[in-house]
Parts: sequence; C-alpha cells; structure tokens
Amino acid sequence: MDYGRSGDAIDRLIRLALDEDVGPGDRTAEAVVPADARGSGLIFAKESLIVSGVSAAARVFRALDPAAMFEVLRDEGEIAGPGDGVLRVKGSLRAILTGERTALNLVMRLCGIATLTKKYVQALHGTKTQLLDTRKTTPGMRQLEKAAVRAGGGTNHRGALFDGILVKDNHAAAAGGIGEAVRRARARASPLLLVEAEVSTPGQIEEAIEAGAQMLLLDNLVDAELKRAVDQVRGRVPLEASGGMTLERLPRVAATGVDYVSVGALTHSAPSVDLSLLVEGA
Repeated sequence: MDYGRSGDAIDRLIRLALDEDVGPGDRTAEAVVPADARGSGLIFAKESLIVSGVSAAARVFRALDPAAMFEVLRDEGEIAGPGDGVLRVKGSLRAILTGERTALNLVMRLCGIATLTKKYVQALHGTKTQLLDTRKTTPGMRQLEKAAVRAGGGTNHRGALFDGILVKDNHAAAAGGIGEAVRRARARASPLLLVEAEVSTPGQIEEAIEAGAQMLLLDNLVDAELKRAVDQVRGRVPLEASGGMTLERLPRVAATGVDYVSVGALTHSAPSVDLSLLVEGA
C-alpha cells in the first residue's frame, strides 16, 4: 500500500475534502459513537468495475486515524463484481464513519475512470493503436485520475504543461504559423522533451514536419481525412488522432493506421460507479 507522503498533492486533496465535509467535527458520529469504539468497515462493489483509488481511500482513513490498518482485497486494475470486497479498514469507528463519504467519493470516481478506460482499450484490441488520456482532468485530481487511466489499461499523455510540448492552434496563431511555432519550440526545448504539433490540413502536416515536429496531433478529422494523413506522413513521425473519439468509432479510427488516439472523455465524462461501505463490527 502506497501511503504517499505528507504534503503531497493527494494529501492536500484529501485534507481539503475532509475540511469541506467534516469541518469542525462530525456531529453525528461524535454524538452516537463512543470515542474509544473500535471496528472495521468493508468497501465493496455494487456493480462490475475495474478497481482504482484503493490507496487514496486508505489515506482518507489514515488522515483521521493514523493507527488505522487495512486489508486490500482488490488491487489496482483488478475486476470487482457485485458484492466483492475492495478494501477493509480497521480502527477507530468514529474515523471510519467520518471518512466514509470522502473515501467513497474518491474511489467511486476513480473506479469509474478505470472502468470506462477498459472499455476503450477493449475497443482497440488487436490493433496497433494505443489509447492516451488528456489534461482534461478534475482540478486537483490529475495524479489520481491518470493513475486510474493506467489501471484501466490506458497510457498517460503528458502529465502537465511542464513535461511535454504540444503546439496547438492557438500557439500557432500567436507565433504566426505552425512552422514558426514548432521551430521556436524546438529551439527552446530540452532534448528530453518531445515536440508535438496539432495540425488539421495537408499543408500544416508538411509545414510542421519540416520545422522539426516529432509527433503530430490530428485534431477533429473525419476517418477519411485521417487515412489520407497517414498516407501522407508515411511513418515519418508518430500520429495521434483526437476529437470525437467514441467507443463506436474507435475501431474505424484504428483501421486508418494512426499510432495513438487521445480521449478526453476518459476523465471528463466517466460516470462514477457504485460502491458502498459496510460496518462489520463495533
């Protein structure tokens, strides 16, 4: 179990969430549950899902009860069916009840992302095309949500603005064209940073490659346009397709020969799945 470190991004997120939900105290738990009561709680699935966020849930309870102990029943990326246990927590009963909602909110969201990602991965099965996520994540939850994508079998695109260069249409407009924007990016970029450029026309494709783009993002092209772009590039740089990537469309996009598809919906539109917590003993 990875409990992270005090003050890291997940710790800050959990403390913010608990401050929002608990504030100065859990009036119900404090009134009903003796301060010294000990017990256990079981987080279990109420539908079929791919597991993610177990350590985040555990960190919620640890924030309230540093002595809490855990039994991981399903690891990241594993399947859980209705009734299957995912995580058992043992410790202060007040802490378990106080942290229940925050822990469930996190794990329901993250399992939802992992479950949706798995469906997209399955739609690409048997093709060379790999599934990427995007930066369209919930503010403050990017680390957890990108981990959930990995749990579902997807691959992370750049994690933030500082660890990759993606020259988009607005950058090109500000620089006076895609070629000039790419040249500026290549001139300033560390050799360890990939320079990718967003293009949508045959002319932009050639301009970006000639300027030194190391990967191209084909944005909002229909399937026939994607195939023509693949034929034009002829393997000179990897190609990523993005925009309108539905489950139903993915096999057709993969058939065009692109190397990657990026799907914002993995994180911005994944529905939460249903899990619950059952107090097992007091």
